Amino acid sequence: MLNQTSVSEFLLLGVTDIQELQPFLFVVFLAIYFANVAGNGAILTVVISDPRLHSPMYFFLGNLSCLDICYSTVTLPKMLENFLSTQKTISFLGCMSQLHFFHFLGSTEAMLLAVMAFDRFVAICRPLHYTLIMSRQLCTQMAITIWTIGFFHALLHSIMTSRLDFCASNQIHHFFCDIKPLLKLACGNTELNQWLLNTVTGTIAMGPFFLTLLSYCYIIIYLFFKTGSCRMLHKTLSTCASHFMVVILLYAPVLFTYTRPASGSSMDQDWIIAIMYTVVTPVLNPIIYTLRNKDVKNALSRAIRKRLRLEGIEKTLPRHK
Repeated sequence: MLNQTSVSEFLLLGVTDIQELQPFLFVVFLAIYFANVAGNGAILTVVISDPRLHSPMYFFLGNLSCLDICYSTVTLPKMLENFLSTQKTISFLGCMSQLHFFHFLGSTEAMLLAVMAFDRFVAICRPLHYTLIMSRQLCTQMAITIWTIGFFHALLHSIMTSRLDFCASNQIHHFFCDIKPLLKLACGNTELNQWLLNTVTGTIAMGPFFLTLLSYCYIIIYLFFKTGSCRMLHKTLSTCASHFMVVILLYAPVLFTYTRPASGSSMDQDWIIAIMYTVVTPVLNPIIYTLRNKDVKNALSRAIRKRLRLEGIEKTLPRHK
């Protein structure tokens, strides 16, 4: 069936229509984007290059850093371009592509956090069987599976949204193409799209969230009955604190956005909350992991010292004319 839309492009209204604020916001969000790429890029680099970090925990952390870089790259460059542009348009294909990759990477990250929680559960509750259970083959299979599920979940949304008839306004009250703002512009029946958003996306988001909570509940119960010491329980759980903080930072704004009915949602609230999980959370993740993880901090310091030594050696070498 051919797409019946009469809209060839959309207008992204962005976060503000105050012209004087846009250069300032451009600088702020550009700095945040560079910090995100630099921080997550540094973690990804040391996880790949440092043999001490070649373990399941850091394999998944590397996946998370890669996702965070890509996640912000889906929305931020276009947002930055629109701060300096008077057009603020995005093509129909570009809009559907942005929607696809946004939900692809977002749903993959949600499932990845559940896999990371499972990894912590096995490490704490089944330490003697950890290397056997969390084998390289299983870790690779889990990573491929969640990336594949995320891709096809997003493909479902992008295909179903692209088949809607957008015959009215083409103004999107958001800084990127998302399903809820686009459904407000559709002329035809959007009940199926809304059902997919509530049921399929809800399941992919809430399923991993409850599995993560279940893993932590089991860890707490296991440690409490095994050790009987609140001090030991606190010490062991402190190793999971970084992951749990990342889970809360991602899920708090996402749940607030996607669990509200579309009729009662405010577009101003939507884009403010969207900034939290597309811009702020990805840049905070590397800070959280480096501040609370000694292995990552040590790996980063070793990489910096190695780089400085190489630069020092290069400066001392004689230069031939």
